Amino acid sequence: MPETRLASLRNAFVTGVLLLAPLAVTWMVFTWLFTTIGGRFRPMFDPYLPASLRDLEMLWNILSTLTVLVLITALGWLSRYVLGQYFGTLAERFILSIPGINTVYTTVKQLVDTFSTQNRNMFSKVVLVEYPRKGIWTIGFLTNKTQGEPQSKIDGEIWTIFVPTTPNPTSGFLLFVPRQDLVELDMSVGDGMKMVISGGAVMPPIAATGVSAEGI
Repeated sequence: MPETRLASLRNAFVTGVLLLAPLAVTWMVFTWLFTTIGGRFRPMFDPYLPASLRDLEMLWNILSTLTVLVLITALGWLSRYVLGQYFGTLAERFILSIPGINTVYTTVKQLVDTFSTQNRNMFSKVVLVEYPRKGIWTIGFLTNKTQGEPQSKIDGEIWTIFVPTTPNPTSGFLLFVPRQDLVELDMSVGDGMKMVISGGAVMPPIAATGVSAEGI
């Protein structure tokens, strides 16, 4: 019985250590960070601090560290979004002035822009479409409902569907599919793209509303 109590106390102690260890390590890391960075830059701010508050060493170390981090972030933002854009524009103009290379560059840039986060809105829905033949279904992305010239040549309403290839979604097939032959999925465009890139290994969970069994 005493051994059981001793083992219980030992287990409780180990559990307590495991609970406190992350907090202790976090405290040590941040203390070292504030002392190393803030301690070195704090003398620069001492002349501007009230004499009655200079004894609060750790507080001013923390504030000095935060000030340094803000200045570094501001410098990075300036170089990335101001200087970077300026030099990037000059480089792009130079590339576009070279015959042959400008065509390849423009094509690749259009593909990258197409699948960038900013332009994901061009894919409004994830759908299932029977392709390349009846009975075989594949993932597609609805890109347009506009009734242009293809619509005027075909009976019934058709939608523009992009069917990407796996695992490289920058290439694929443009299909004009009758609306009634499409099945809408509830997954997001991001989840649909993950499924395509992973070759079906990443399968998003079924949404609460389920998948529509009928055409859109």
